[in-house]
Amino acid sequence: MAPQRGLLLPALLCLFWASSCQCACVEVDSLTEAVNGESFKMLCISCKARGETKAITVADWTFKAIGGSEFVPIFSYRDKTADILSEQFDNRLFWNGSKNTEDLQDLSLFIANVTFNDTGTYRCTVDRTLNYANYEHKINKTIEIHLNVVPKGNRDLASIISEIMMYVLIVVLTIWLAVEMVYCYRKVSAAGEDAVQENASDYLAITSESKENCTGVQVNE
Repeated sequence: MAPQRGLLLPALLCLFWASSCQCACVEVDSLTEAVNGESFKMLCISCKARGETKAITVADWTFKAIGGSEFVPIFSYRDKTADILSEQFDNRLFWNGSKNTEDLQDLSLFIANVTFNDTGTYRCTVDRTLNYANYEHKINKTIEIHLNVVPKGNRDLASIISEIMMYVLIVVLTIWLAVEMVYCYRKVSAAGEDAVQENASDYLAITSESKENCTGVQVNE
């Protein structure tokens, strides 16, 4: 049991370290429900197959309102410069993706002060040029987000369950740490008591031996 306890703590530390490391790119779907009058982040993540390959990426966002017939350009990001292309989103769209690089993998947008007119379909078009030693390779990808604007936010079941599980995990880890501390304290205390008893036994043995030697000397006299 003791070896398992000794391995459990390093394993948990490795788990926490791995979770905090952000060196890997993960493609995550965007949320699709925004609240009127609040801010909203539209996720657009396009990861490279090989992170070490240098690339230049351009992002173009388009929007089609409900009942609309075509997509309208609303935002462009290229050469580290953001441009709002639609009066509807003037001063309300902000770049929330990769910064200080042309090698974009996060091409997300941030919408401030969402209105009901923002309901519709958004397209994030990714144009990536991979630079190899002797040639270039172009990749195009389009991500669609169907956004619905509601008067009041409704928490979905998944977010509620995730929050509950987070608190349960915190409680379990706290209890586990408390048990480990008590276990270690008792183990150290027991080891200390054994050492004291051993020293006391040695002292008594030496004392008894000294008395026997003294008695033998008196008899000889």
